[in-house]
Amino acid sequence: IVYVDDIIISGSDSEGIARLKLHLSKHFHTKDLGSLRYFLGIEVARSKAGISLCQRKYVLDLLSETGTLGARPVDTPMDSTVKLDADSGDIFEDTGRYRRLVGKLIYLT
Repeated sequence: IVYVDDIIISGSDSEGIARLKLHLSKHFHTKDLGSLRYFLGIEVARSKAGISLCQRKYVLDLLSETGTLGARPVDTPMDSTVKLDADSGDIFEDTGRYRRLVGKLIYLT
């Protein structure tokens, strides 16, 4: 898997993997980080049962960033009887921050 400048090399042929790493290192600056533990916000854990993926750290970082790390779960985050319309309420001061947060939530799905 290649994503921008991050790469995961996987397979059952350890000699082939070593040759590929050597070939890449001749053409690019590379840094072997060893066994995969974390990739693009996803924690990777291996066991005898297989490989499991988890975004726990990503979620905790997102909650921390938004100041909701200690929030308690609720059925709905606001009063469900409030009527919303386009002419009421405050405009976001930083729409870029809002777009980034929406993008991070989309990444979780």
